[in-house]
Amino acid sequence: MGVPIPPMACSRADWAKIPPRQVRIDHLITTKDTLQLATLLDDDSTFYGDLFAHVVEWQGDLYLEDGLHRALRAALHQRNILHARVHEVAA
Repeated sequence: MGVPIPPMACSRADWAKIPPRQVRIDHLITTKDTLQLATLLDDDSTFYGDLFAHVVEWQGDLYLEDGLHRALRAALHQRNILHARVHEVAA
């Protein structure tokens, strides 16, 4: 799945500095097409490392960089809002 966002160089500490905000799930573009258990359990995964999903805003679009499991859980609970840290990338 090719995603047109620039390569990210954000560390866990960089993401932690971004205050979370609400984003609509239907506005997110996923960057992964599968939920991989190895990635989910990785130390850098939001599953253990952060309470909020990581979203990249680039050229007006919102890309779900990490947190597919959180978005899926929210959708299964019929919620249309996800709390995420949104990193804005200049064009």
